[in-house]
Amino acid sequence: MINHYRHKVVLVGDGAVGSAFAFSLLQSNREVDELVIVTRNHDKAIGDALDLADITPLTGPTDVFAGNYEDAHDADVVVITAGVPRKPGESRLDLIHKNIKILKGIVESIVASGFNGIFVISSNPVDLLTTLTQQISGFPKERVIGTGTSLDTMRLRLILSQRLNISVNAVDSQVLGEHGDSSFVTFDETIINGRPLDEIIQLTPEEKDEIEKQVRQAGAKIIQHKGATFYGVAKCLSTIVCAIVENQNTVIPVSAPLTGQYGINGLYLGSPAIINRQGIGQVVEYQLSPTELAKMQASAKQLTAVLKEVQ
Repeated sequence: MINHYRHKVVLVGDGAVGSAFAFSLLQSNREVDELVIVTRNHDKAIGDALDLADITPLTGPTDVFAGNYEDAHDADVVVITAGVPRKPGESRLDLIHKNIKILKGIVESIVASGFNGIFVISSNPVDLLTTLTQQISGFPKERVIGTGTSLDTMRLRLILSQRLNISVNAVDSQVLGEHGDSSFVTFDETIINGRPLDEIIQLTPEEKDEIEKQVRQAGAKIIQHKGATFYGVAKCLSTIVCAIVENQNTVIPVSAPLTGQYGINGLYLGSPAIINRQGIGQVVEYQLSPTELAKMQASAKQLTAVLKEVQ
């Protein structure tokens, strides 16, 4: 499925997230030979391609150009960032009706090109749009991935590092569930410098609730100040794409296809997964405490209700 000689990535959507992703990918990866930018404003895509091409003498010989859906026919990965962004006061779930129409047209056009690679989705609400991408495309579940709780997890690690006054690299903790208001932190499995969190600090239930609240509200806080969030999710996207193209077998918390894990079926939801050239090599099922498992299932129940509304 992955071409071992030339690697091609198609980006659909060239707004703040898309252009930041393209910049991050070129800086992070020397194995992508072609990066194609597809967006409604073709002039913008041409301008970004020319601007991004200027960095390739410093990053690697990637051919960057503006293209169209037909360019996906021999791509390894199609990244979809297109969609209406969140406005102040909006939840990610508020976007579903606006973005499902946009997504459907994109996915159908990409599949019609003969694309046989891996979809990576970051448009919100990402868990539902990833689920719908798999359904619309008919692709095997392992070849559709969403950014999921990768960004939430990075925000959590930053919050914990600041609270404990330690390096972010010392924190191994995950956010699972919806990329949204029903996400939760796996405090019981959190490791700090190789030791369980409880051995480092005894957090009260109220303190844990406050940390979860900070994680959930981090995006809204950024939107309040600058109108959009893009650097964090762009880096998460490039990390996922690099893991695919380089066959890294890296464990990343993504929107992963649940087929019985956590007692959940038929839905993409934030869970660690091994990412490699097959896409999702394996969903890593955490052994959650009963309280955390109940939170995971509650998150799935909420998203499933919304999914039934729009199907």
